[in-house]
Parts: sequence; structure tokens; C-alpha cells
Amino acid sequence: MSHLEKLDAYFAKNRERHLEELFEFLRIPSISSLSEHKEDIKTAANWLADRLRKLNIENVSVDETAGHPVVYGEWLHAEGKPTILLYGHYDVQPVDPLHLWDSEPFNPEIRDNKLYARGASDDKGQVFMHLKMIEALFETEGTLPVNVKFIYEGEEEIGSPNLPEYVEKNKEKLSANLILISDTGLYAPGKPAVCYGLRGLTGIQIDIRGAKGDLHSGLYGGGVQNAIHALADILASFRDEHGTIQVEGFYDKVRPLTEEERKAYSELNFDEEALKEEVGVNELFGEQGYSYLERTWARPTLEVNGVFGGFSGEGIKTVLPAEAGAKITCRLVPDQDPNEIVALLKAHIEKHKPKGVNVTISEFDKGAPYLTPFDHPLIQAAGRSYERIYNVPTAFTRGGGSIPIVASFDEILSLPVVLMGFGLNSENFHAPNEHFHLENFDKGLRVLGDYLHEVADLEF
Repeated sequence: MSHLEKLDAYFAKNRERHLEELFEFLRIPSISSLSEHKEDIKTAANWLADRLRKLNIENVSVDETAGHPVVYGEWLHAEGKPTILLYGHYDVQPVDPLHLWDSEPFNPEIRDNKLYARGASDDKGQVFMHLKMIEALFETEGTLPVNVKFIYEGEEEIGSPNLPEYVEKNKEKLSANLILISDTGLYAPGKPAVCYGLRGLTGIQIDIRGAKGDLHSGLYGGGVQNAIHALADILASFRDEHGTIQVEGFYDKVRPLTEEERKAYSELNFDEEALKEEVGVNELFGEQGYSYLERTWARPTLEVNGVFGGFSGEGIKTVLPAEAGAKITCRLVPDQDPNEIVALLKAHIEKHKPKGVNVTISEFDKGAPYLTPFDHPLIQAAGRSYERIYNVPTAFTRGGGSIPIVASFDEILSLPVVLMGFGLNSENFHAPNEHFHLENFDKGLRVLGDYLHEVADLEF
């Protein structure tokens, strides 16, 4: 029997047991952002460590950080073979609003071959697939085709504030040939995708202060600056009518798309009409000269995420607001630096600041963009493994969102990162009724097992 035939038989025989074990993991309410769940986070970390030990993974530890713990383990007995560092996270998002769930978020249920629970798709279900893939290889072959290390954190949903320091302190222990992450999704149902790049992120808050207090518009209107008008002028200066960003120097370091990438995106035949219907708009919007996929995967953005100030209650209150503010985020692409972009934003705001107000700028968390060339042998090998199981060509995509720790792995460990996920955009991760299509759970286990064999055959 081939290794795939062995894996298929093993997963089919043990499917119900595997799902029961996954239910155990999903029942732990490991919400990282809420302090009342600190003990649940520890419980989830210890659950993972216990499962690693049962797989005969060595040097398993639950390592404390300034926040939630990191789970580590390793198996290094594939002499002369590459080492894969497997990453994932065991923390989950809060479940509010609870009344919109059709079942209890921490009481897993299967309906229509979909597993409903918080963390089912993001990311406990996919982390669990790593464990069961390793189990299956041990049970069917008695060994692993490659060396493996595991690093699972409990703070991804709050921005991984302590993991970069942990990685920096443990660079030698975490050394490997590549990092494999299952925390992304398929391109579409039945259409697998290897995500080879992610946009970075940076954010600021603009606070405008005019007069020492709100003023009567009849007495002072036309003679004193209105903080909301001042804010509106600044916000309007950021982009032109097509969405092209007007901040001087903003595009200077943007790495252009290759012709091969543009061709690959075009061949995906993305349905923009279906998207318009899905999100409820009559026209799409964005930078001219680029398709929707190019704009959302490989071009930077500047978006106003929130505006506040003045009176918004019922009726009218005739005042000149003294204060106003806005929250801004930018999605960044290679080779933009988050700190440089913040400096450019500050210079732009200072240049366009209206008279009669003071402006304060606060900075928020930053994450660098990440890119592994899509023709990299490890990326192409992942595509081959997907194709063997799904029997359709693999899409090579970038992600419009950000996973800040991916860029940190790239910067600190200097390793290629392979993002092999099995979720779908429709699975409500971060929202009520999060679920995971078990068809992709089943296929994903086989894809991951095959990928370890693919990597074992590559030259490093």
C-alpha cells in the first residue's frame, strides 16, 4: 500500500474517535482576551501538551511567558531529513453575542457534516489536524518521514504580544527548514489554495481638539474652527476619488506584482458580480489598473475604521464640537515598513492640519507584511499535495488580512513559511455559529500527511 492508502484507511477507521477527542479540545473555553478565562487557557495548553506526550513527542513543555503559555515539543529522529516547525494557536475569540448562536459555543455539535463550536475552524480544529496527522504516520509507518517541532501559542487572537520575544530567546531550539501553519482557508469550496503572502498592518488614532469646550453655533459659528470639519479635511486628503492614497512616499517601497502572479490571479476567474451581490453593493471600488484580487491581496490600503465627535442623539444640537477623532488602519505589502508608514502618515497630517485646532496622533500595534515567492519549491510541493487529495489544480493566493506572527517568524528565524489551511470564508470564525466543514477536515488530514512525504523528498 502507498502511504496515502495507509493514511486513508487509518483515518476512516479512527474518524469517530478523532472527532470525540476534538470535542474535548473544543469544550475548553480558552478565550485569551478575557481575564476570567486565564485558567481555561492553561487547561487548553496542558491538554495539548498531554496529547503530544501521548504521541511520544519528546521534550514537551508548557513554557510560561508574560502572558499565556507556549506549548513546545519535538521529534528529531529522521536522520538526514529536513525539520518542519508546526505552528498554531489554541486560544479563541469571545463568543458574544451569545443569543445569535444556534447551539452552545463550547458544546460542539455536528449538523449537515459541519462541526459547530468556537474554535472549530480558527484554529483548534486545524491544530488538532496536525496532531492526528502525526499520529497516523506513526501508526501506519512506525516513524515520520521528516523531523518535527511544535510551537502552539495562546495569544494569537490578541496579536501574539509575547511570542516574538519567546521566539527570539529560543531561536536555536526552534531552528528548522520551514514553518508549516494551518490557520488559513481554501480559495473556495472544493478549491484548495496555498497562501504564500499576507499583508501587514499598522494603525493610528487621530484626535482633534479645537476650543476648550463645545460652543453655541449661533454665537461662534463662522468664527471658530469646528473640530469635525477639521477632521473631515484631514480624512479627505488621504485618498483621491479612486481610492489612490495621496500620502507622499506611501507607495515608494511597494513591491510590484510579477506578470506570473497577475496571470495566476486572472486564471482564477474571480466572480466580481457574485461578490457585489454577496456584500450588497452596486459597484466595487479601488485603485485603478488593478483587479479586485490584486487590490485586496497585493496592494496597500488606508481605511477610516471609525469616526467620533459632536452630537449624535435624537434631534439637533446646535454646537461647534470641540473634539473629534478617527481611527485609521493601513494594510501593507512587501516591502513597506510599518514604522516608516506611520512616520509618513504623521507628516501628511501635519502638512494638512487646518488652522485653529491641535492634533494628537496615537499609534497602535504593527505587523510587517510577509511573502514567500509562489514558485518556491516548498510552496509548489504543498500545491501538489492538495491536488492529490482534492483532484483539482491548487490556487496560489495571497491573504488580504494579517497574521503578525508570520512576519515575526520570517524576520527572527529567516525560514520560509507555508500556509496550508482548510477553512472557508463562510465558516463564521470570530462570529456566532463558527463551524468547520468536516469534508475539509477529512481531506486536510490526508493532505498534511502527504506534504510531510513531499518535503522529505526535497533537497535542502
